Amino acid sequence: MFPTFCDSHTHLVYANSREHEFVDKIRGLSYEEIAKRGGGILNSAKATAAASEDELYDMARQRLDDVMRMGTGAIEIKSGYGLSTESELKLLRVIRRLKESSPMTIKSNFLGAHGIPMEYRGHQEDYVDLVINEMIPKVAAEGLADFIDVFCDQGFFTVEDTERILTAGIKYGMRPKIHANEMAVSGGVQVGVKYNAISVDHLEQMGDAEIECLKGSETMPTILPGCAFFLNLPLSPARRMIEAGLPVAMASDYNPGTSPSGNMQLILSMACIRYRLTPEEAQNATTLNTAYAMGVSDEVGSIAVGKKANFYITKPIASYEYMPYAYGENKVERVFLNGIEV
Repeated sequence: MFPTFCDSHTHLVYANSREHEFVDKIRGLSYEEIAKRGGGILNSAKATAAASEDELYDMARQRLDDVMRMGTGAIEIKSGYGLSTESELKLLRVIRRLKESSPMTIKSNFLGAHGIPMEYRGHQEDYVDLVINEMIPKVAAEGLADFIDVFCDQGFFTVEDTERILTAGIKYGMRPKIHANEMAVSGGVQVGVKYNAISVDHLEQMGDAEIECLKGSETMPTILPGCAFFLNLPLSPARRMIEAGLPVAMASDYNPGTSPSGNMQLILSMACIRYRLTPEEAQNATTLNTAYAMGVSDEVGSIAVGKKANFYITKPIASYEYMPYAYGENKVERVFLNGIEV
């Protein structure tokens, strides 16, 4: 018996898969090159705008049920495939419906600053103004988001853009989370710590300054092994961070473009195989630490008196080390959320 996984970073509500871009990557195009020509996030935004709220809900609920059967009991879901006020609100309303209908613990994250729409290329400060002056107040008026997020990285939003957006979100009671240092050492870690972000996520590009900045902060460094695997990115220095005294969380980054899987059993295995975490460290990274990274560690993330009875029972296995060892099979036989089998 194990506590259910907590997946603190997903983009689970989306309208289309992007396997044709997968082929582009095989042929040598980079993520940035695909994005510059209107692919990537903008591709998903176009499909999302065309889909109804009911269609998005039905697709997302199926994905949610799939990951639940593999042992996930708590999940954070971001918007970000809208990139217009109307579509961002539509995505967040879908997430609210999932909260209301699913037994899972769900947190919502407003990520209007996920990409720069084509019509704002060359003057992205106007899009930042739209996020701040129109989107954030409307999101807050409906109480649709627990967190505010920004893709602070090379080719996306600058540190200055990020500071403006986070400051606006904080005024409306949204705690920051940050996409940081996926493509380059972007300053995203430092700006996240400055604004007391609950987590900084990705972290493929990390130096001594970033590790030192995180020490003593309340910000959880969160690694996304599925994205690094899918895009052949450098690996975040998880072992070095742990040896420096930092906690580490690992989440799926479930999304159609850069990590099309929400299987946290696979993330558990990657934590050991690719990042050299012990099984105990990997278990902690995918449960209690990810629970902290979505603000629910007082409710879930471990089996303890006073917490929700969220746990799974495995098929017969020889030891707990078998969970990350056997990376190609579903070891989960029964899942219980809130004390009830699902």
